[in-house]
Amino acid sequence: MPTPNLGLPFIAQGQAQKEVTHNEALRILDALVQMSVISRSETDPPASPSDGDRYIVASGGTGAWAGWDLNVAYWVDGAWTKLAPQPGWRAWVEDEARLVIWTGAAWEPVEGIPESGAVIQNAALIGLGTTADAQNPFSAKINKALWTARYASEGGDGDLFYTMNKEAAGGDVGFLLQTNFVTKALLGLFGSDNCRLSVSNDGSSFKDSLVANGITGIVALPSNPKFLGGINFDQYLPANTWAKVSINNTSYNDQNAFDAGNNWFVAPDAGLYTFGATVGWKQNGSNVPTVTKARLVKNGSTALCAPLVSRPLSGVATDGSEAVLHLHVMTVLSAGDTVELQQLFTSLDGYAPSTNTTFWGAKVA
Repeated sequence: MPTPNLGLPFIAQGQAQKEVTHNEALRILDALVQMSVISRSETDPPASPSDGDRYIVASGGTGAWAGWDLNVAYWVDGAWTKLAPQPGWRAWVEDEARLVIWTGAAWEPVEGIPESGAVIQNAALIGLGTTADAQNPFSAKINKALWTARYASEGGDGDLFYTMNKEAAGGDVGFLLQTNFVTKALLGLFGSDNCRLSVSNDGSSFKDSLVANGITGIVALPSNPKFLGGINFDQYLPANTWAKVSINNTSYNDQNAFDAGNNWFVAPDAGLYTFGATVGWKQNGSNVPTVTKARLVKNGSTALCAPLVSRPLSGVATDGSEAVLHLHVMTVLSAGDTVELQQLFTSLDGYAPSTNTTFWGAKVA
């Protein structure tokens, strides 16, 4: 009777030619201890094996290996010997430079990467090129990754969906984009079911660049500069002189892009902007200017559009209750460019009234 694990033959009491049995046991030990096989992808025995060669027979063995699938074939003393693996046997596969283990059903790589078609279920940690831990149970240190749909010709449907789920609306789910492990951007559902893109310079203070409302679908650009301003006094304007309208009071001023101290908008970033304004007039005593003109000016000197000119002012409201001109312009600005509102009265002086003088703008792209 052989040993239960390796099948080594025992020397029986009073046995003749004990060296035969002893040598057979040594042959098996020589085959299995520190086992290294040449390959596990061959089905046909090699034509000229060397003494001591070992193979794991691939499925579909032929010739002397017929019916030996997944067994160890050992060439010794001019013949092939079959060694049936037991769970836990390990073998170094020379042509793959890989260590494999017999699970009882298949030879699996020791590092846990399954053969094609094999299944991994409930793995605790997976580290690809790096070490996974409890905080990051799946970790990969690679330069490229590919996710592709299984095509219909391969039995799939040609589609690919990547699902990320959170337990409740108040939780977080999303992507953290980092530089040297400092988070610079967040994209996902954070604290609500609104989709947010937030950015940070230091990894601790974040600003929302885009928010898509999960109920209405409306997209907001919270960090884009935008403002609405006016004046809270009647500003005197001399005759026949382009004068900056002193917008000194903002209803809102995101990014603090409107500088009320200098009465102009300062572009915090290069891009496409839109601006608008309403201007009126208020006479100074009995003075009635012929017309009023208005324009939007970049960097104090470049008109962004041709000046708008009102109809003759004689006979129209003189108390500032009527907005005479409405300006609208879209322009490309560089970071640091300024835009201001200017107004001019011809012939006689007057006032830019607080009641209907407004100036607004926003970055649109």
